[in-house]
Amino acid sequence: MKAIKIFFLLGCLTLGTAILKQGYAAIDRDQLSRKKLVPDPVKGFAFIELFTSEGCSSCPPADELIVRINKESEGLPVYILAFHVDYWNRLGWKDVYSDATYTKRQQQYAGWLNLSSVYTPQIVVNGQKEFVGSEENTLRNAIKYSLQKPVTAKLELNEVKTDKGQINLHYKTEGADQHTSLFLAIVQLNAQTKVKRGENGGHTLSHIQLVRQLKRISLKDENAGTASIELPKDPDPGKVELVAFLQNDTDGKIIAATQYK
Repeated sequence: MKAIKIFFLLGCLTLGTAILKQGYAAIDRDQLSRKKLVPDPVKGFAFIELFTSEGCSSCPPADELIVRINKESEGLPVYILAFHVDYWNRLGWKDVYSDATYTKRQQQYAGWLNLSSVYTPQIVVNGQKEFVGSEENTLRNAIKYSLQKPVTAKLELNEVKTDKGQINLHYKTEGADQHTSLFLAIVQLNAQTKVKRGENGGHTLSHIQLVRQLKRISLKDENAGTASIELPKDPDPGKVELVAFLQNDTDGKIIAATQYK
């Protein structure tokens, strides 16, 4: 209507048409950016950690957001790990996927990133940038930035084998120093929970990329070696994957990541 009023008041059909075309083009670009991640040529990686809980009513939108991002980023070096913290368990619903280890990891980020407290939902990207987990534009911008930033280290996994309830592997690193740790994470691809009590009582929540086991290995200037991690006993082995990453012990920066499905 505004463009039509301008047309009638000023008698400028060409200008009115140009304004309309410009407006439609802007809408199309915005819709396209929300449908799919379309990055420039990839140089780096994006490592996304979501700290969430089934007992937090603000968390489902963040869980839904990483579902969309996970689908859109297929084939790209985008790694998503969902850590379910345990400090919401005292408020009426115990999150079966929660673990005090994941709460401790989030608290460590609070120290690294100079935060006064922890909260959910929270996302941390590459161990360096944090924000509210449901902020879609912030997450998309962080992913785009991370994919364009050249990497300074490498991590390779070889001879990955499952035996007697655990995964054994060989690893090789480049660009890691004595202040770097190797982390192995067993990630359950998806799950669903009917929440009976608490802030999400009566709702069925869907999850992806749940961290079920996490193990830290200090490299101590060693650029290669062997490692193992136990598989969780309950999920179907076909529904888990192994994610490995290198993290600086002093500032939390994640310098390399890879996965094995």
